[in-house]
Amino acid sequence: MNLRKEIWYPPLSPGFSQRSAMHFFQILLLAVIQGFTELLPVSSSAHVIVAEKMMGIDPTSPEMTLLLVMLHTGTMGSVLVFFGKDWKKTYFRDRKNTLSLLRLVFLSSLTTGLLGFGLKSLIENISLQGIPDASIEMIFGNLKLISLSLATVGAVILIAAFREGHTSTKKTFGIPEAYWIGMFQGLCLPFRGFSRSGATISAGLILGIDKKRSEDFSFALALVLTPPVVLREAHRLMKTHAFWGMGASDVLSLFLPSLLGMILSFGAGLLALHLLSSWLEKGRWAWFGVYCLAFSGLVWFLA
Repeated sequence: MNLRKEIWYPPLSPGFSQRSAMHFFQILLLAVIQGFTELLPVSSSAHVIVAEKMMGIDPTSPEMTLLLVMLHTGTMGSVLVFFGKDWKKTYFRDRKNTLSLLRLVFLSSLTTGLLGFGLKSLIENISLQGIPDASIEMIFGNLKLISLSLATVGAVILIAAFREGHTSTKKTFGIPEAYWIGMFQGLCLPFRGFSRSGATISAGLILGIDKKRSEDFSFALALVLTPPVVLREAHRLMKTHAFWGMGASDVLSLFLPSLLGMILSFGAGLLALHLLSSWLEKGRWAWFGVYCLAFSGLVWFLA
């Protein structure tokens, strides 16, 4: 199979030749795949990148990295809808609980940023040294690296499931726990395949935090992490396509695929959240680890 075949794009307005609008069917497929797997601990980015490779799409292009983060945005909308009412009762019922949650989210997010962007800089300056305009996105399509990341998070999930099954007492959630969960999340940023939700929920279980609180905190962190990533990828896309010289119709053609995908991923995300919560409550967390290990083998075979 030729994984480098050309992708079909509909024609754009006169004078604008960049291929920035994806075929509707491809958007639909990627949105459903990403939306459903984003909120499960199986690495949505790994599934989307494999699908892109199978369709002959370059997953490292600015259009595709923006599409991916916009799909993330759609699923974050489903997080707000799914958890909103419960979070309002639990974490926003009074000033004390709200400030406590915000403080822990801030600490975790700060830890994530320092570690994640530190690793990003390290990779760009060592592994990508000598490449003009090198960026971490250049390694996002590396299937062997994705396979290793999937295997790693699969092992972490299995360890967490074992630990959770052998721990009867649950810890209170405080600053040390927020710090360690932020560290786990930071490890995910530079590596596609290292499931963010899988790593953060597993970190909570390993630390002895109950399933519901681990799940809540993981997705609260996702809501904080997504906006700056979207802005970064939007800036990268606009820079690549000389955004300031475009007409209004060209700008719409550039961003419309991502906006469409975001809407489609919202619905798929709601379905995934129902499945995730059900499996967590029924003690089936280990199944996700087994799946990640099996999928890592398939990805390695495709590499």
